[in-house]
Amino acid sequence: MTIKKKFLIFVTICLIAVSGTGCDTEKSIPAGSTGNDTLQDTSVVISYAFWDEALQPIYRKLADEFEKANPNVKIKLEITVWDEYWPKLEAAAAGGTYPDVFWMNGPNIIRYAEADILMPIDDRVTKDNVDMTNYPQSLVKLYTVAGEKYAMPLFWDTAALWYNKEIFDDAGIPYPDNTWDFEKLKEVAGQLTDKSKDIYGIAAKMHNQGAYYNTILQAGGFIISEDRKTSGFDKPETIEGIRVWLDLINEGLSPTFQQMTDVKPDELFQTGRIAMIYGGVWMYPVFSRDKYLKDKLGIVVMPKLKQRGAVLHGVGCAISSETKNPDEAWAFVKFLSSKKANDIFAKSGAGLSAYLSSVDLFMLEEMKKGFNVQVFTEQMEYATMYPCSKYTLKWQAEEKKYLEKAWAGEMSVEEACRKIAEKMNKILAAE
Repeated sequence: MTIKKKFLIFVTICLIAVSGTGCDTEKSIPAGSTGNDTLQDTSVVISYAFWDEALQPIYRKLADEFEKANPNVKIKLEITVWDEYWPKLEAAAAGGTYPDVFWMNGPNIIRYAEADILMPIDDRVTKDNVDMTNYPQSLVKLYTVAGEKYAMPLFWDTAALWYNKEIFDDAGIPYPDNTWDFEKLKEVAGQLTDKSKDIYGIAAKMHNQGAYYNTILQAGGFIISEDRKTSGFDKPETIEGIRVWLDLINEGLSPTFQQMTDVKPDELFQTGRIAMIYGGVWMYPVFSRDKYLKDKLGIVVMPKLKQRGAVLHGVGCAISSETKNPDEAWAFVKFLSSKKANDIFAKSGAGLSAYLSSVDLFMLEEMKKGFNVQVFTEQMEYATMYPCSKYTLKWQAEEKKYLEKAWAGEMSVEEACRKIAEKMNKILAAE
């Protein structure tokens, strides 16, 4: 099957399609190039697409570092907000106008790889002696499809409980600690809720990796079976892991779904209207630098339900199979995943770099500032890889549709989860 035909098949399974993005090149490197870090040919432009605007300054700095060593290459940053990022890539599939280098995640890696949209990198990893043991092996495995690597790990994440110290101090309540369970969370959320001041104890935001996927695991449930053939959404434990969030809304300890639609939960937290919120380390560059929040910010491991549980995920950096400059694109990806680049990333306070020895730099720098960032690595001990399959986006669309009804009070959590499992099992059977 030709790549073009696979592109067309790929487009037919996409959920959304909007205007695309393109790569900007001037001249490709001649055939037979070594592909070394420092390249010697006429200038080319490599487009680099990602979705996190908060990381634009650090990636501009890294791009500048790469350009200094490779003066013939220019890096063009293309930032697209999360809600538009994947639809934009889906649309690009139709015209073959992918960026040269772009962020990849677990829910999309299998179908993108099988559609020949990504350039396999095993031969380049071997040729350049890239030591893959320097990265979390769960991430290396995540971005390996049918025995072939399709992306280099960039950074990884877990979630935590974030809290506003000032609200706790004003109420005379001790800060959360590692002994908390979910019942303690509810108890304190009730004590901190003061609707006369428009303050809620917690935000029960409907976020999978940042919230309910974690409590599903803690309740003893699962999202997808290990063989990726069965949904776990209709299991009693999974339902319980979701119900705890709706209880927070129903008991008035959290804003309603409509309130959190009108103003995003993270924004409510950043303006002092929420005492506690779940969220991933990806929020660290935002929360820790927020003018109002940074001096009031506390972080602790997520309280447990029946057991400890956390979801681990990480971003990979992939190369388009259609790039006109594969050697320059690989040189840039190799640089981004190098110790030098990861050390710069870690020292910037951007998050947990994928290069394992660089993580300590992040910990050292941010703990000096008083932030308890080690909670993100503490949870590695019991973390489970983010659930995904070939058509993750399809069943996650069903998940979102029915859980929104449950969060809005239009459907019971039991009915919503049964519908998700029914739809999800059909999608998994078709994989």
